[in-house]
Amino acid sequence: MKYFFIAVITIFSFFASQAQGLAVQKKWLKEGYKLVWSDEFEKDGTPNPANWSYENGFVRNHELQWYQPDNAFCKNGNLIIEARREQKPNPNYVEGSKDWRKKQPMIDFSSTCMITAGKKIWQYGRFELRAKIDISQGVWPAWWTLGVDKNWPANGEIDMMEFYRGKLLANIACLSANKQAEWHSNTFSVDSLGGANWAAQFHVWRMDWEKDYIALYIDDQLLNKVPMNVLVNKDGSGFNPFQQPHYMLLNVAIGGDNGGNPYSSTFPSRMEVDYVRVYQKE
Repeated sequence: MKYFFIAVITIFSFFASQAQGLAVQKKWLKEGYKLVWSDEFEKDGTPNPANWSYENGFVRNHELQWYQPDNAFCKNGNLIIEARREQKPNPNYVEGSKDWRKKQPMIDFSSTCMITAGKKIWQYGRFELRAKIDISQGVWPAWWTLGVDKNWPANGEIDMMEFYRGKLLANIACLSANKQAEWHSNTFSVDSLGGANWAAQFHVWRMDWEKDYIALYIDDQLLNKVPMNVLVNKDGSGFNPFQQPHYMLLNVAIGGDNGGNPYSSTFPSRMEVDYVRVYQKE
């Protein structure tokens, strides 16, 4: 009987989510947006390989996690990216190396970074993510984009959802005059949003990326809005990295330059994603 009720609740939740999704699509259609791509994560098992590829190993920001595909899976209509505390040898270890990726003999954490590079890219549109994130110390979940042309930060970065050290962030970065990242950022204390109670719920992050501006939202609350004309790279090239296609990334990082100290937190840590959707105007 217990499992019967669990099954009924799961089925009810699925159809409720479907109905809500159709209602949102109709709402955006009235504003001129048509759904052009989505992943609803409805099939249990590995994420759809037509949509996602993966980063591997130690990648950026001196983060502690080893990225691998194994930590991402779909279950009961959600994508789960699971950061785990597990120790294993670093296959790229080189004794005496000064490269942070190679000088660590052991890996302490694993996680997944999923990317649409080589699969799907977009220029402009309305992007939506419905997800629940862990706000434990040292955990660094993110949903973001990078431009396809030029090296970072000249290619442009949009952090549609990012959390670390008790803060929710909404960031846009281009190239500064001194060839560093020029950040256009707003941060919000998670405690001000509701703390642990807030984090226990699913929320909808949204980006409206138009020709004239980029606006970032959570649950329809505006977090950041930046005019397109201030996002030109400041190297004299006149190149605007947000007037080119971008690809999408979904990941849970651990520690690193910004993420904080994870060693007192409980693992595994999960980000659960109900759907990712992209709408564009015809």
